[in-house]
Amino acid sequence: MNKKSLYKLEYNKIIEKLTEHAGSFGGQERCRKLKPKTEISEIERMQEETAAAFTRIVKKGRPSFGGCSPVSESMMRLEIGGTLGSGELLRICKVLETAGHVKNYGRHDNADDMQDILDGYFEQLVPVSILSTEIRRCIPAEDEISDDASPELKRIRRAMGQINDKVHATLSSMVNGSLRTYLQDPIITMRGDRYCIPVKAEYRGQVPGMIHDQSSTGSTLFIEPMAVVKLNNDLKELYGKEQEEIQVILARLSADAAEYVSEIRTDYATLTELDFIFARGALALDMNASKPMFNQERRIRIREGRHPLLDKKKVVPISLTLGGDFDLLIVTGPNTGGKTVSLKTVGLFQLMGQAGLHIPALDRSELGVFREVYADIGDEQSIEQNLSTFSSHMTNVVSFIKQVDEDSLVLFDELGAGTDPTEGAALATAILNHLHCQGIRTMATTHYSELKVYALSTPGVENASCEFDVETLRPTYRLLLGIPGKSNAFAIAGKLGLPDYIIEEAKTHLTEQDESFEDLLTDLESSRRTIAKEQEEIAAYRRELEALKQETAQKKEKLEEQRDRILREANEKAHAILADAKETADETMRNFHKFGKANVSATEMEKERERLRKKMEKTREGMTEEVKKPKKQYKPSDFKLGETVKVLSMNLTGTVHSLPDTKGNLMVQMGILSSKVHISDLEIVDEKPAYLKKTAARTSKGKVKMGKSLSVSPEINLLGKTVDEAVAELDKYLDDASLAHLISVRVVHGKGTGALRAGIHQYLKRQKHVKSYRLGAFGEGDAGVTIVELK
Repeated sequence: MNKKSLYKLEYNKIIEKLTEHAGSFGGQERCRKLKPKTEISEIERMQEETAAAFTRIVKKGRPSFGGCSPVSESMMRLEIGGTLGSGELLRICKVLETAGHVKNYGRHDNADDMQDILDGYFEQLVPVSILSTEIRRCIPAEDEISDDASPELKRIRRAMGQINDKVHATLSSMVNGSLRTYLQDPIITMRGDRYCIPVKAEYRGQVPGMIHDQSSTGSTLFIEPMAVVKLNNDLKELYGKEQEEIQVILARLSADAAEYVSEIRTDYATLTELDFIFARGALALDMNASKPMFNQERRIRIREGRHPLLDKKKVVPISLTLGGDFDLLIVTGPNTGGKTVSLKTVGLFQLMGQAGLHIPALDRSELGVFREVYADIGDEQSIEQNLSTFSSHMTNVVSFIKQVDEDSLVLFDELGAGTDPTEGAALATAILNHLHCQGIRTMATTHYSELKVYALSTPGVENASCEFDVETLRPTYRLLLGIPGKSNAFAIAGKLGLPDYIIEEAKTHLTEQDESFEDLLTDLESSRRTIAKEQEEIAAYRRELEALKQETAQKKEKLEEQRDRILREANEKAHAILADAKETADETMRNFHKFGKANVSATEMEKERERLRKKMEKTREGMTEEVKKPKKQYKPSDFKLGETVKVLSMNLTGTVHSLPDTKGNLMVQMGILSSKVHISDLEIVDEKPAYLKKTAARTSKGKVKMGKSLSVSPEINLLGKTVDEAVAELDKYLDDASLAHLISVRVVHGKGTGALRAGIHQYLKRQKHVKSYRLGAFGEGDAGVTIVELK
């Protein structure tokens, strides 16, 4: 990539921002040297590395690389057997410690975490913790050697401490004792590496010792008393031994480090590379950037891209394509409208993407792979070189034309400007057509109407414009593909206060063709705004319909839930009613058996029956469903004895056992159950009773027989009677039933001991008008009832 284009597109500013995110000297150097790549495999690898670093930073934060200091020179000295200083050894220690921390950072906390391309870098790190621990134990700080670095050093320093204590004690006794009056100040000081006391010059003979220094006035002499000379000599000797032992320790640590030269170099190189990669990931996070897709068809497709050097809260995103249906894009519009920013955005995105950096655009943005990016942007007139604006631009264009090929991206800002408009437009059209014929991806900004017409009339060439609001005199910075833009010079001048008569005169100087073309652009812009407004309205309607659809679905779901709940509650209530009815029936059967066995009066039986009836009425009143009403209103006179009726509240069929009383209540026999029911709860069944189906014989006694049929019940109750009483009453009853032409009758005798049932069956065997008899089935009274069929 040519350096001039990199500078014009402000690629160097992106590199500066990238370098700020690197934590080590080596990582910063890698950032500064980053240049766009041209091999798609290398580009995609770097993009994948950046994406992996971005993901790790979002999940776990960013690892620190501040301890990764350069160690290359130290490694060379170790290889030739040299001894490193404490600072060099401490830097090696920090590199190894950083390698350990970064390696721990690279481990996956969960087994479900996906592997990524950075795992290989983390696996290359060898912390050599045994060496870093030993260095840290011996060298806690750059200019400090620990007492525990060796037993000999510890012994020497202990001896030095003891001698220091003796010196201080001796001198303190002198300063605070007999020599006090001879001293300038009662203090202990150092001259060189010897302890001294400040003695007044006139008392020189009163303090025996060695003079090491004097004050600038000569009034004070710094004397080492004879009493501490030997102690100071011993202390100086120990200082020498301490330095010798420190050299021994450093040599030992250097020898240990020399065994791991290759590991240390690998760690440093790997940490530097990881720092470089994570700097790219941090920059992507800072710019809210995404990974672009690359193609080898040199196709550019940017989705809502934002120039990375502009305020991301204020910049207006642009979307454009280049290299698909067209390979030449001509951008027009007013000054300060965003044409140059759009041009720089495309070029800078291409450079960033090929350098392995994410671009601040939406996902699925596409970039091509170009070997060169040529950009002619800005005014480069030079007084020294005697070049005008036009000449400087033409110099760049000439160099571009000589070098461009199909793998080049060319960007022109205000092509052909700075000279006669007619000639400049013609020249710009020729240059762009030359590049277009070669299939070179080109993007150019211009004010020339001729280039707008060229784009409209040439296949493979597309217009674009930067939108401008004439009412507010402010650009919207939106890039519109497929629509040529207006310069809006007259409108802007009018808004700025230029008199109308001057503007009108200026319009008269436009050719008819120019005026027609401007009117066409105005109509296009008006149509575009109308369509855009309609599209916004349609989008709003769609959102409203979607909201209504969602609301309807929610209401439907809520209704279904309510329906399910109501059905569930109804089923539960029905189950409870059935369970209560079963309990009532079971209780009725138990009472019936109890009454059959015991000698219970009819009054008690009637009380029990009334209690069960009230219980059933209460259950019926508690039901949510409305009780069915009879099809017609009946009068008491409509009900006859033995007539079949249906009890609506109980949904049972029975026969009228008694005529209605003054309140409209009558007794209805329903199987073994006899209940008092009001006529409003009854419905007469049109079907004739079974015992009336036999055709009555026309005899002279017909009236008597009809009267019998209306008065004889199809059932006789013999409960509580002896066998003789029961047989006598049954004999008379069977005669009446036969006379009334009843087909079958029901004899209720109960279960009890079975004596009454046996006696009745013995009687029935001997009767000629009895066709057959049997015990009642389930629902007919079981063994407590005998069904008799008459001839």
